[in-house]
Amino acid sequence: MKCISWNVNGLRACMGKGFADFFAAANADLFCLQETKLQAGQIDFAPPGYHAYWNYAEKKGYSGTAIFSKREPLRVQYGMGKEEHDREGRLITLEFPAFYFATVYVPNSQRELTRLDYRMQWEDDFLAYLQTLDQNKPVIFCGDLNVAHQEIDLKNPGPNRGNAGFSDEERGKFTELLQAGFTDTFRYRNPDLTGAYSWWSYRFHAREKNAGWRIDYFLVSERIRGCIEESSILPEVTGSDHCPVSLVLDIDE
Repeated sequence: MKCISWNVNGLRACMGKGFADFFAAANADLFCLQETKLQAGQIDFAPPGYHAYWNYAEKKGYSGTAIFSKREPLRVQYGMGKEEHDREGRLITLEFPAFYFATVYVPNSQRELTRLDYRMQWEDDFLAYLQTLDQNKPVIFCGDLNVAHQEIDLKNPGPNRGNAGFSDEERGKFTELLQAGFTDTFRYRNPDLTGAYSWWSYRFHAREKNAGWRIDYFLVSERIRGCIEESSILPEVTGSDHCPVSLVLDIDE
């Protein structure tokens, strides 16, 4: 089973930069998007052979997620069932016979960490949501988690310590995810690989210099990590300030 996750930083803009060609070539079983920046009816993208699920933010041109699945799920849930978190289109969960599959766009803590308190509450509630699912069947989830967990996960850890995406608080919440029984698939397969990033600032020629951050992930319940065949980052794919990440699992839907 092949899965792709990509923060497209505006799907309409990404469409003009080869998105549809990459989507077709990838031929993924599950293809997930974050930061679609869409409202219903603003784009005509209905790839044949896929069931499409969209979660839109109430605020126009902001946030938003989508999943395209070759197999129709048993059930779809938008958000985590908490009104304070479910207005920004950040989460979609599909239930399949053998597992849950979710895509998520975690709130950014913003410059000067102005949204850090909200981010901490989101993290606690999201983890509780994942644990509830995990009690029933294994979970696979992906998306832009807006955190570089360890120093190996960004080019310049020193100057960025304490900034949004590399604060002790955000990194600690990611550690809690791992301690709760979820596996970072990329680090599981590539424990010591350096220079592997999924986001680069548009400023300072950051992508040319590979001065990036790894903030886009696939995580799975520990009990199915033996099914991980490949977990990759695809930096050669352009069209956004993020690049896609991929996961191949030997698992039956």
